Amino acid sequence: MPEERIYVIPLREVREKARYRRAAKAMELIRSFLERHMKTDRVKIDESLNRKVWSRGAKKPPSRVRVRAVKKEDGSVEVFPAE
Repeated sequence: MPEERIYVIPLREVREKARYRRAAKAMELIRSFLERHMKTDRVKIDESLNRKVWSRGAKKPPSRVRVRAVKKEDGSVEVFPAE
């Protein structure tokens, strides 16, 4: 039975990076947050979540993002934006 959780991931650390790298750093933060909290190293981020983070360009990602993480039987995690 898959385990499902909803997280609000703060992305305030991206403000410390160069402006042109902020959305890419936000994606790295999402992946590392979920690896730490779901206790796995296999995280697959859905394309719709990627589009949501990059929607305002590389320089202005959102300050926080709400996600739905589903851990499958084999230990991998799929991540979707929470509605």
